This record gives sequence, structure tokens and C-alpha cells, in this order.
Amino acid sequence: MDDSIDEMAVISTGQGEIVVELWDDVAPGTVANFKELANKSFYDGTCFHRIVKGFMIQGGDPNTKDPALEDDWGTGNPGYQIDAEFSDRPHVKGIISMARSSDPNSAGSQFFICLKAASFLDGEYTCFGEVIKGMDVLETLGDVPCGGGGEGSRPEERQDVMSITIVSREDAGVE
Repeated sequence: MDDSIDEMAVISTGQGEIVVELWDDVAPGTVANFKELANKSFYDGTCFHRIVKGFMIQGGDPNTKDPALEDDWGTGNPGYQIDAEFSDRPHVKGIISMARSSDPNSAGSQFFICLKAASFLDGEYTCFGEVIKGMDVLETLGDVPCGGGGEGSRPEERQDVMSITIVSREDAGVE
């Protein structure tokens, strides 16, 4: 945790809140994009559509707002792509990183949060923050029963993201 970072993302889920410290110094373009989308309520009403036990939870797809589009979950974006910003930050438990296709510069809005270390992602995906509060919520989400979708990673019951808001460290209740 970096006490000099004042802005946090609060991910309000059906299981509780996850507070993420955003690393402007590590991935400035990615953080700016994430904040802009959050401030426009882009993520409100989405869900974690992919949960791979012992690996990660993934959300941020606007298609997940519409159950009729379930076959397309995992393909949505904000209508543009952003450039990758690789760093030496490792993908360990609690790291938030951008999801993308095989093209490193194909991320847009989808993100994932690591449930454990995933060093094979290091230098390949853009880390842009870390969970500093709500690790119990992350673990609960990581343990929900899954079975549908590609590779059986679709949660059996919808795991809502009610909102993602950008707040001060103080407002997030972080010392």
C-alpha cells in the first residue's frame, strides 16, 4: 500500500466492497481510462462474468448488463482500445490488471483481479492497482460455483458489480 496515493476505486459487488489502490505512476493511461469509465458509470450494472478458481475473477464487459447477450459476454468493450503499459509489477494475489485479446494493445474496459500469484502474466498484461481492502470479498467471489461459459468459468449465479466509484483514501475508509 502506498500512502501517497489518494484516489481509490471502490468496487461494490453483491458480495461486498473491494477497495483498489490505483497506480497512476505505473500505468497512467490505463488508470486514467479506468477512472473515466468509472466516473461515467460505465461499469454500473455489469457483473463478474468469468471466474477461474485459484486464478482470477474478470469483469468490466458492458455486454453483461443485458442477460440476452450472455453468448457475447467477454467480448464487450467501450468502443475503443488502449495501449498496454507493461511494468515490473508482479501479478500476485489482489493485483488488478487489464484483460485483453492476443493483441497486447487490445484492452478497453475489461479487467481481472488475481486470486493468487500468476507470474506467467508478468510483463504481458497491464497491472494498474492492488486490492487494499475487501480481500475477503475477493476470496468469496473466487469461490462461487461456476460451470457455464467458456472453460466452465461462468458463475452459476450472477455476481453483480453494482458500481465502481473513484473516491479519496479517506472516503474509502483506508488509513
